[in-house]
This record gives sequence, C-alpha cells and structure tokens, in this order.
Amino acid sequence: MQVKTILNSVTAYKSFVFKKDEMVQSVGQNPHIEVTIVPRKNSHGVCPKCERKCPTYDTDAVPRRFEFIAIYNIAVFFLYRMRRVTCPVHNVLKEKVPWSDGKSPMTIERMQFLAHWARRLSYTEVASVFGTTWGKVYRSVEWMVEWGLKHRSLEGITSIGVDEICYKVGRKFLTLVYQIDVHCCRLLHISIGRTEKSLVRFFVMLNKGLVGKAKRSFKIKFVCSDMWKPYLNVIASFCPNALNILDRFHIKKHLNAAVDQTRRDEVKKLKAKGKGDILKKSRFLFLHNQCNLLGTQLTKLKELLKMNLQVVRAYLMKEEFERFWEYKSAAWAEWFLDQWCVRAMRSKIEPMKKFVKTIRNHKGLIMNWFKSKGMSSGIVEGFNNKVKLSMRKSYGFRTEKTLQVSLYHALGKLPEPKFTHRFW
Repeated sequence: MQVKTILNSVTAYKSFVFKKDEMVQSVGQNPHIEVTIVPRKNSHGVCPKCERKCPTYDTDAVPRRFEFIAIYNIAVFFLYRMRRVTCPVHNVLKEKVPWSDGKSPMTIERMQFLAHWARRLSYTEVASVFGTTWGKVYRSVEWMVEWGLKHRSLEGITSIGVDEICYKVGRKFLTLVYQIDVHCCRLLHISIGRTEKSLVRFFVMLNKGLVGKAKRSFKIKFVCSDMWKPYLNVIASFCPNALNILDRFHIKKHLNAAVDQTRRDEVKKLKAKGKGDILKKSRFLFLHNQCNLLGTQLTKLKELLKMNLQVVRAYLMKEEFERFWEYKSAAWAEWFLDQWCVRAMRSKIEPMKKFVKTIRNHKGLIMNWFKSKGMSSGIVEGFNNKVKLSMRKSYGFRTEKTLQVSLYHALGKLPEPKFTHRFW
C-alpha cells in the first residue's frame, strides 16, 4: 500500500490530490517522506478572508513544506506550490488550504496531535517523544486554544464560580471564572490580578455584542464566590438576577483560621509561663475532623479537651457550628446562627469575635446557601487544584500568556476541528 493511499483514507482535502510520495534521505539527516500535493484540474483557490472561490493570479515557483504526523516515526512533509488568488474584495492574496492555517509550517492535524498529548505530558516531554521542539508544541497548543475560544458557545450558563489563586511569588494573583452547571463544568475566563477590573473583563467578554435583557449575565442564577469585596461588588452589578452564595467551604476556612490563631496566641501565653509543651504538635488536632484522626491523635485530643484553655473553647464552638449546615429550614438556620454568634462574642476570644463580625457582615450571602439548596463551590476548589497541578507539572510559566494558554487548553473543554480520522 502506498503512502498516498493511506493519506487519502485519513484525510479529506477537497479539490486537492496527493500526486506522489517518495522517501528522501539526506546526508547526516534521518530519512523522511515527501508527499507532493497538487490542485485538481479546473479547481479554484479560496480567499483566506471571505472563503470565496477566486481565479488564480500566479503560482509559487518553490513549493512550501508542511509538517504532517509521522508514520512509524518517519517524518512526513507535504510539498505544495501555493497559489495567489485575485479576490474582488480583498485583492491578491495567498490561497487558503484545508491542511494549514496562516503561515504555520505544520498541518492542522499535526498541531492537534501535539496539543492532545500536551494535555497529558509537559511540553518538553511531548517535544522529546515526538521529535520536535518546545516552541512547536506551544504554538500548536496556542493555535488550538485560539480556535477553541473563537468557536466555543457561551449560551446556557446559569451557574458560575469565581475564585483567585496565587501563581507567582510576590502575591501575584489570577482571577478564575468557572462554569459549574450540572451539564457542563469548565474554565470560562482567566484574568491577571484580583481587582474589580479583573472580574469586569469576564462579564464584558460574556456580554459582548448583547444589550439590555439579552445579556448573558442576566441569565445567571447562582454565583459561588468568597468574601473578597471587589468580587462581590462586580457580581452585584452585573448579575442582578443571581444568588451570590458563600458556601460552607469558605466559611469553614475562616473559622479554622480563627481557631488556629487562638491556638497560636495561647501557645505564646503558655511559653511565657514555661508550659509551652502542652499544645506542642496540636495544630491539626483542632483543625481536622475527628473521623480523620488516628488513634494516638484522638487520645491526645481527649486529654486536651479536659483542660481549661481558650483554644479548647474555640474548638468546641467550631464543632458546634457544624450543626448550622444540617438545618433544612432557612429560618431555623438563621436563628441558630444568631444564637451562636452571641455566644461567640461573649467568649471574649478575639479571633472568634473577629470571625463573628465577618459572618454578620455577610449574613445575607451565607443564607443564600439554603435558598440554592446547598450549592457548593467544591467544584471550584477542585479546578483550582488542577490549575496548581498544571503549574507544578511545568515548573511554572515564564509569561502570563503561556499560563493562560495552558490552563484554557487543560480545563476549558474547548471545541476542536473535526477530521476524518483520529490520530491517537
């Protein structure tokens, strides 16, 4: 079976023919296959801008080389003499060919092949395994992301999650917006920083070309976020019909921070009295759930609970607060929250009093958790872990653009061009 016969079965280039193929081996180089492509007789070139069939103006004397997917680890190159076409609208331009886009020396199939493996391996590993360069792998991923962002659909988004992560030393943050609907969970937007402008960029993109009630942000029903005020301001402005939810993950995070700060303050007091060993190695005893503690840890925790310490009282209040999430009635849950806050304020434990002030300032958003019937941003935290994994796998990214391209590629669920054959 000839190579061109195989290519005809895995590709479908309308108006073009594989004329011949030959094995070429130059001195000091590995052998490779060159496949000559010619246009069909009486066919017309296509304008790359309006995709209109146009008459040929002239043809290149030297053929261009396009890198295709290797066969048995033997590199394959397409040779084609590009035509220039005369478009009545865009004048004289290089024709558009179905196997390439723009001036890239790689075919679209080759770029999709490398981009697919770049989801599983690092760019360096992909380049090493498939005999190419890091730059070509990155340009393949970049092209696939640009194509996917251009062709993705933003309709039907009813639930989103907003969060930020630190991606570089020096408190450099990314604002991340995810779709967390039951039928679709994906990364929607990445923006540098965690200011109001960072989140506004997402809504501008989401509502591009739409006005009034037709804006997509008006159709969003639920927004999961933390207590970062710039985000809350933007969400209230752009999503008037949505419930902004502060779920149990973020509340518990702040409550654990209050308990841990109480422990730290108490350790300082005990050290001043020469009793610093009492709370030694006790941090995770007060922060973890009892079901996750080992036998020796449970024993030590029971011994500490018998002592009259502020951190013990803070821990007991933390455990009691878990009852809040078990209520099915929002009215009874609100009553419990008010009573708990009163007891916490009377405890005279400063970190707990600070936590209560935070709770009272965001009480309405916390109660929205019951109106949404327990919607959680756990999906958001799961995505954040994948973001951090992508950064660790690559040992960081030199530029913000490279980071954005990589994250869209890994988590965006972007559409891809359809081909006759799957090359993996």
